[in-house]
Amino acid sequence: MPRAGERRSPEELARNFAEAPPLGPSEALFEASRCLYCFDAPCTRACPTGIDVPRFIRQLLHRDEIGAAKTILGANIFGGSCARACPTEVLCEGACVDRLLSGGPIPIGRLQRLACDSAEGVSFFEPGPPTGKKVAIVGAGPAGLSCAHELRRLGHDVTVFEGRSLPGGLDTHGVAAYKLSTDFVLAEIERICAIGIDLRLNHPVTPAGLRELLNEFDSVFLGIGLGRTLPLGIEGEDLAGVWESLDFIDQTRVRPFEECEVGREVIVIGGGNTAIDVATAARRLGAEKVTIAYRRDEASMPAFAFEYDLAKGDGVRFEWFAAPLRIVGEDGAARGVEFARTRLDESGQLQMIPESNFILPADMVVKALGQGPLVEWLEALPGLEHRAGRIVAEATTGATSIAGLFAGGDCLRKGGEVVDAVQDGKVAAKGIDARLKARMGRASDSQ
Repeated sequence: MPRAGERRSPEELARNFAEAPPLGPSEALFEASRCLYCFDAPCTRACPTGIDVPRFIRQLLHRDEIGAAKTILGANIFGGSCARACPTEVLCEGACVDRLLSGGPIPIGRLQRLACDSAEGVSFFEPGPPTGKKVAIVGAGPAGLSCAHELRRLGHDVTVFEGRSLPGGLDTHGVAAYKLSTDFVLAEIERICAIGIDLRLNHPVTPAGLRELLNEFDSVFLGIGLGRTLPLGIEGEDLAGVWESLDFIDQTRVRPFEECEVGREVIVIGGGNTAIDVATAARRLGAEKVTIAYRRDEASMPAFAFEYDLAKGDGVRFEWFAAPLRIVGEDGAARGVEFARTRLDESGQLQMIPESNFILPADMVVKALGQGPLVEWLEALPGLEHRAGRIVAEATTGATSIAGLFAGGDCLRKGGEVVDAVQDGKVAAKGIDARLKARMGRASDSQ
């Protein structure tokens, strides 16, 4: 498979994957001055972590960038990552009153980025008074590290077990590199762990190992995410040149861009935000032609509208009403995909159109159908309640059906945003703290 460096220079690749330019000081002051500081602000209510948006914008207006960062990070310790990777267009900015009054929302995400970046090297948080209680966190993604940070602020000892060599979960391995750089994520995590979190990398935990942790620690938080990309279930999936979406994205996060593999003609199968990330990254790596094939129509595509517009701006093509039948191979490698045309009947059900088959050429095919659950975890823990591939946990505490075991992140919701995982970690930390304090109170009463 050709590498990006064969088509693009290192300088060109760096430009293609560079972050959007930050707001300048004057621009930031102008945008901050537009805020109406709404009572019961809809932007704050639209933020899963409840960041006080009007407060931090007012702080920026008064040139208190450090105070603004403290407001943000107090609610969302991954505030810098979320400023870059959050779908603000459908969250805080989508709820902005000024979107209706002046035709465009205040750029809350870019203002949040400015505030968080201004506080680089500043330490806001300290561990609370020691409680003597120990909590294990399984998974160093946004949910696990958010939970760990909250628990350290409450005085509990926290150990985070991560199976990979890099922390961050999808923040590090699954978000498109043009949105969020690996260097930034690792620096943000280093600041999070500086509060006194014991982070153990290359330390995978098995379901059997989890049972040992439940015996060794006072509580355990499970932030294991999801498993592999769902299979297409068609002929040719094992051919060379057929990729899983997260593997394709991950290479752009852990390799130099010029060493990343990319085809000349790439087909991405799926219609979600991950499919958009793959297709846009492939174009920026130097693919000459990238096509997203989706079995339904444009209006049914689950990807956000702004992501769709981004892909079109990068020259990605779209093939609607196309259901994959097989991956066409030659000499053990993918050479195209055979599709059948589909249509929606009067009841909205998808139907194959007879004798409508066609083949699109490709030397790289990427499956972007979403991730499946980690079934081995769901089935290996007796008493763990799960439903439709999701671990069931109490919404207000994160508690599962197993005493002392809490959970959050994608293993609860089968896919979500970074900000959702951060909030899950916060909720579980409060639930764990309440449980530990209750047990401490009972122990004190019995003395």
